Amino acid sequence: MQFDHILIRYGEMALKGKNIKQFITQLQQNIQQKLQDFPGVKVKRTQGRMFILLNGHDPVPVMEKCKKIFGIQSLSLAIKVDNDVEKIKEAALYALKENTNCKTFKVTVKRINKDFPVPSQEMNQVLGRHLLIHTDGFTVDVHHPDVEVKVEIRNEATYITSSVERGLGGLPVGSSGKTLLLLSGGIDSPVAGFLAMKRGVELEAIHFHSPPYTSERAKQKVIDLTKQLTKYGKSIRVHIVPFTKLQQEIFREMPESYGMTIMRRMMFRIAEAVCKKESILSITTGESLGQVASQTMESMHAINEVTNYPILRPLVAMDKQEVIEIARKIGTYEISILPYEDCCTIFVPKAPKTKPNRDKVIYYESAHDFGPSIQEAIDGIETIKITGNTDVEPTFEDLL
Repeated sequence: MQFDHILIRYGEMALKGKNIKQFITQLQQNIQQKLQDFPGVKVKRTQGRMFILLNGHDPVPVMEKCKKIFGIQSLSLAIKVDNDVEKIKEAALYALKENTNCKTFKVTVKRINKDFPVPSQEMNQVLGRHLLIHTDGFTVDVHHPDVEVKVEIRNEATYITSSVERGLGGLPVGSSGKTLLLLSGGIDSPVAGFLAMKRGVELEAIHFHSPPYTSERAKQKVIDLTKQLTKYGKSIRVHIVPFTKLQQEIFREMPESYGMTIMRRMMFRIAEAVCKKESILSITTGESLGQVASQTMESMHAINEVTNYPILRPLVAMDKQEVIEIARKIGTYEISILPYEDCCTIFVPKAPKTKPNRDKVIYYESAHDFGPSIQEAIDGIETIKITGNTDVEPTFEDLL
């Protein structure tokens, strides 16, 4: 007797009504893709449930992989047996005895298969009596048990579980379209990407690279951050924009105090061009509200004017400490704090406008034709596909 299945439960997806099928199909595909290193492991669906067939694999590493997949609310190791009372008794006893540090239990039987001859309440009593007789030190507590032995009698078989572990929740990545993440290499933007994926969004990323002011190590840092994000979703394409010439032009031709605002406007113009080319429907940033000069309401008002694409800001209501805590949990913090500057930390004006006037920004830009330099930056984009495999591996406990 052994645990040979993992039972997958999904939370808010169950509320999707007639659209639930596409979410569940996406989740099944994501799980199967994440478990491709375990030959023979299969993901199956039956009557509103999803199961992973372990086929002899150690369940612990499989569970750890599943705990990092968005769309899974909770999961349990399960034993599958035939719809036979004696076999169910044997499996329930095994499941209970696996909880060596527990003293109290309850049994919950759910009889989906109405052809099974024993009603749910009677089966509760049959199993509870069997477990008490064949164990020492256990007592029944129907209100606050240390362990709940759950028995689902389904049409094809019976599944027994005795523990529940948390998943990341959210929606399966790929079920809510695709966004382009402005990935700077700092602390905030990788967290924004993680939270966007939690809402089912698939990521592509764009990074603005300004050599020789930014080094190849800064570029590698962005690649490493992207690798870490792939642990929670799919492979991610990173678009590296050669930004030096355009950035120099901005800070040479424009008023210094407005340089940061105009630079951000150029970034959004280039990001929109990438979105159009790659059929991406939104842009995501790591902006909060009020943290730096470019993140005031006035700055966002002036910067957003250059694009009609939706701008997703998952961190907008968070303070810095909240963002840092998430970054630590998902394994991006130690990479983000490596001392390699990105383009947003060079050419920083001594007194950037915290409340830029949109009309003034438009007037300043109209005095100079940035079109050729913008197009040159777009034409020079290097695209890298990141598939994962990084040494920075958070434990599931870090994510809770």
